[in-house]
Amino acid sequence: MAGERTGETVDEAQEWLSTIAQGERSRDHTTASIRSALQTRSVRLAAVPESVKEARDFVRGALSSWGLTGMYDDVRLVVSELVTNALRYAVGCPTQGDPPIRLSLLRTSGRLTCAVTDPCDQIPVCREPDFASQSGRGLHLVEAFSDSWNWAPLSSHGKVVWACFLCPDC
Repeated sequence: MAGERTGETVDEAQEWLSTIAQGERSRDHTTASIRSALQTRSVRLAAVPESVKEARDFVRGALSSWGLTGMYDDVRLVVSELVTNALRYAVGCPTQGDPPIRLSLLRTSGRLTCAVTDPCDQIPVCREPDFASQSGRGLHLVEAFSDSWNWAPLSSHGKVVWACFLCPDC
């Protein structure tokens, strides 16, 4: 299927993404198990439409604190699409207490990674655009505005979808 991602490769942020997948709560700290120094921010989001705005506000605050406000427009658009997709698929999926969606940001040397987890096992697929439809373009936007994106299954159920941005100021 054209545009389908396999979920087999999760770039150099694999350990960090694995930590997210296992549910570690991280807030702006350095993780010793990862080679390069990195900064992370993470927030849990409820499966409600207002969470998209909450995600954008969270991204604005994180990028501002890291001195990366020039990246906000592209990152905001990509995060909005990833969180909207997660909301769409989180409805009706079983959760265990915590809000079902998690947005995490990883700042490493030369790269910013945005990762969104949700409890649904359905894989993200870039569909052929249907110009009459009001949906189905989100992953095309993610692909166009980020430098790369992919997904990986979580250990129990669900998935993490991530997008990377090259960041000379990181």
